[in-house]
Amino acid sequence: MWLLHARTRQLKHFVDDWRMSTSYAILSHTWGKNEVSFDDFHQDDAKTRDGYRKIEYTCAQALKDGIEYVWVDTCCIDKRSSADLSEAINSMYRWYYNAQVCYAYLEDVWTPPESRRSLWFTRGWTLQELIAPETVRFFEVPKQHLVPGIARGTCAC
Repeated sequence: MWLLHARTRQLKHFVDDWRMSTSYAILSHTWGKNEVSFDDFHQDDAKTRDGYRKIEYTCAQALKDGIEYVWVDTCCIDKRSSADLSEAINSMYRWYYNAQVCYAYLEDVWTPPESRRSLWFTRGWTLQELIAPETVRFFEVPKQHLVPGIARGTCAC
């Protein structure tokens, strides 16, 4: 499992098992244009891509929350390696479950009242990203506004 150090922005490989002792935050989002991949991460133009601001915000918020590492699927999966890709696919639920917090990025909304109309809620894979983590906190990047979180086992349905 590759994790991104929130302060140094360096990727580090960790042995992944159920007893993983390193705490990390995880990002849930819908993919957009110009995401930053594992291969792209240390390229000169990575910081100019639209997808990089999600990574920046995730790292900044993790540091505010006292969390040293983050996992972002776009840049923390080495898709050149079939072993890494297979591990990611097979471990995704566990990675979200073990995260200290999940930041859910609602890219298509600008104010909290609009949050329920986000594309994020229409995507099938985000269901596990909603139910697996202990806590999910929603944010919209333009205002970097955190919406109150949802804790595992609670539902405002």
